[in-house]
Amino acid sequence: MPAVSVPDITVLPRLNPVADTAIRRPVRSLTDAHRGFEGEGFPVKRAFAGVDLRALDPFIMMDEMGEVTYPPGEAKGTPWHPHRGFETVTYIIDGTFDHQDSHGGGGRITNGDTQWMTAGSGLLHIEAPPEALVMSGGLFHGLQLWVNLPAADKFVAPRYQDLRAGATTLLSTVDGGGLLRIIAGDVAGHTGPGSTHTPITFLHATLAPGAMLDLPWRPDFNALVYVMSGVGVVGPAETSIRAGQLAVLGAGDVVRVGATAQADGSGQRGLEVVILGGRPIREPVAWAGPFVMNTRAELAHAFEDYQRGAFGRELPHRGSSDLVR
Repeated sequence: MPAVSVPDITVLPRLNPVADTAIRRPVRSLTDAHRGFEGEGFPVKRAFAGVDLRALDPFIMMDEMGEVTYPPGEAKGTPWHPHRGFETVTYIIDGTFDHQDSHGGGGRITNGDTQWMTAGSGLLHIEAPPEALVMSGGLFHGLQLWVNLPAADKFVAPRYQDLRAGATTLLSTVDGGGLLRIIAGDVAGHTGPGSTHTPITFLHATLAPGAMLDLPWRPDFNALVYVMSGVGVVGPAETSIRAGQLAVLGAGDVVRVGATAQADGSGQRGLEVVILGGRPIREPVAWAGPFVMNTRAELAHAFEDYQRGAFGRELPHRGSSDLVR
């Protein structure tokens, strides 16, 4: 089940048709996500694996977490760990995650909620399924995106944004066959709730079989399309794309994505896709583990600060009532 749905898509604001002179962005590359494990052992698909960071700028990493159905006692998260120099965006499609950080931020996100954490100058945080989900088992599916910060903002004070599913901006495609959920940024004058240091747009679209999306896109932003489920097409040449693939698009002012009219053989119909892009920072990237800086000397300093306890301390786990917002 998609994170946010509506009983009647016709009541939503609808995108206007793009101009005849609009330039649809061509596909520059198409890559397959690598499968792996993160944290205490939950499965992920590394959406950006093998892609040059210059093509991803201002993004660093994106993991699709799951989709997995845990048996009782098997749900997993991450232990306490540090970050500095970027922002983490955790979007939960199905399931529940509890977040807590050493600067007092955190909460419970579930079924369409987003946690936007600006690590900035540095903090510790933990992400874990609640005890009830561990005991019962159940479906878990989400995304975590890392957004780089420019050098001028690497040491901003940490910040936590709790973006509820109900605050997500919802739109319909021109043909009425697709639902768009804008989490951050501006799409044709419609703005998502996320507040970003680095200008970006981040949205989740569900396209019914045969639906086509022509999405106005800022020419100064890059553009990335990642498919979570289904089979479709992308770009003006309508290049085939399927679940677990990332398309990096070239220059233009429209992102074209469509869902094939046939089932993909997996029992799912239509297309679940994430579309994102931002204004490139165009600065050197020095990335090691949980730190994203501009130079190796800054990385070494980050590790030294972490080891001497400058990022704060691990806190006692809050009770469920404290985490629910």
